[in-house]
Amino acid sequence: MRKNAILRNTAICAFAIGILGFSGCQSLRPSETTEAWREASILSDNLRSEKVPINFLRLRQDQPEVYILGPGDTLGIYIQQIVPMGTEEPPIHYAEPGSSLPPAVGYPFPIREDGTISLPWVPAIEVSGCSLAQAEQKIRTAYTITQPILPKGQDRIIVSIIRKRTYRITVIREDTRTKTGAGSYTSARGSFDNTTIGSDRRGETSVVQLDAYENDVLNALMRSGGLPGLEAKNEIIVLRGAFRDAGGHNSVISNILAGNDLGVQDLTNPNILRIPLRVDPDEPPPILSENDIILTDGDIVLIQSRDAEVFYTGGLLAGGQHPLPRDFDLDILGAVAMSGGSIAAAAGGSGGNNQSSGVGSIFPPTRILVLREENGRQRAIELDTTQALRDPRNRLLIKPNDFILLEYTQTEMAMNVLLDTLNVTLSLDSMF
Repeated sequence: MRKNAILRNTAICAFAIGILGFSGCQSLRPSETTEAWREASILSDNLRSEKVPINFLRLRQDQPEVYILGPGDTLGIYIQQIVPMGTEEPPIHYAEPGSSLPPAVGYPFPIREDGTISLPWVPAIEVSGCSLAQAEQKIRTAYTITQPILPKGQDRIIVSIIRKRTYRITVIREDTRTKTGAGSYTSARGSFDNTTIGSDRRGETSVVQLDAYENDVLNALMRSGGLPGLEAKNEIIVLRGAFRDAGGHNSVISNILAGNDLGVQDLTNPNILRIPLRVDPDEPPPILSENDIILTDGDIVLIQSRDAEVFYTGGLLAGGQHPLPRDFDLDILGAVAMSGGSIAAAAGGSGGNNQSSGVGSIFPPTRILVLREENGRQRAIELDTTQALRDPRNRLLIKPNDFILLEYTQTEMAMNVLLDTLNVTLSLDSMF
C-alpha cells in the first residue's frame, strides 16, 4: 500500500512538471533588456523629485503705498453747500462684506472712462492717476481758484472711496470638481458661484471679481479655490485678449481638449502666458514682469488636469488604473506597492495583494514586465524584484501609460506546482 502511494505521488509530480515544461509557461518576452533601458529610464535627467517650487510672490503684484485712482472707481464726495445744496449732512457708506475699505462719506461720483469726474458748476476734473489727497486738492482748486465759487474758510471738501474698480477674470479649473449626488457637483476647495463645463468627471469655471491692485494670478487662484491641487499639472496658463483674439486661441483649446502639451507656436503667442510652478534646481526661474501676472477684463486663467498621467497593473497584481505622483518619481517597487502588491511575499500570501494565483504561494513571483509604448512601438522591459531590492539602479522609473505585469518565472511556477501537488497527495495519504 505504501509503495503504491509513493509511485502515485511520483507520477503526479512528474506529470505536473512535464506539463509546465511542455507549455513553457507562455508569457510575454522582453524586447529590450533592463541594461539597455537603464540609461534612458532609470538615470533620467528629468526627475520630478528634483524640481523645486518657484517663489509664489512672483505671481502677485506689489501694492502701492497709496491707492491710485482710475476709471471705474466710485468716489464719495462732499462739498459744503454744493454737494449737496444747503446744510444737509453727507451720507455715510459702509463697505460691502469682505471689503477692506473704511466707511466712505459723501455722494457717489464715478470716475469716467476718460479719467474725469463731473461736478456741479465746474469743468470736468481729471483725477485718474491721483491719490485721494491729490484729487481732493484738485477739486478745491476748481471751486476756489478756477471757478471762485467757495470763499476761503468755507471750502469744506471730503473725498473718499465708496467702491474700487474691479476686473472680471474667468478661471477654468480641472482639479476642483467633486460629484456629490445625482446631477449635482460641488467644489472640493470651497463653494462659489460657478458654471460646470467639460466632461462629467471634472471641469469647472468661475468668474471672479478682483479689486484694483489685487487683479493678479495669485489672487485669481486664491479666490477660485487655491493653488493647483495634486490632480492638476504644475503650471498655469493665462489666455489674454477679447473676442477678436479668440481665433488665435483655437489651437490652444484644441491641444488642451486633446490632452496635448502646448506647441512652440502657442508658447510664442504674446496673448498666451505659461507659468511653470516647479522648475529644475539649475534652471533659471521663469522670466516674469509685473505686467505679465496682472490680469484685466477678459483674461482667462487655466489649470489643466493630469488625467493622462496614469499607469496600469495586471497579472498577479490587482488590475487597475493608478495616478502617477505629481511632485516625485515613482519606481517599480513603489508602483507595485501602490497597486496593492508585495514583492516580499507571493501573490495571495502573507503581505500580498490577496489575488489568487491558482498555485502554491511558497515561492513568491519575482518577474515583472513593464509594457511601454514609445514612438508608436510597444516594448516589454523585464525586471527582477530580487535585483531591484538589492540595487537601486535596477528600479525602473515608471512613466505615464506604462503597463505593469507581475508574473512567476518558470522555475517559481514549477516549484509551487510541485509543492502544491505534494501537499495534496500527502493529505490524501493521511486520509487512508
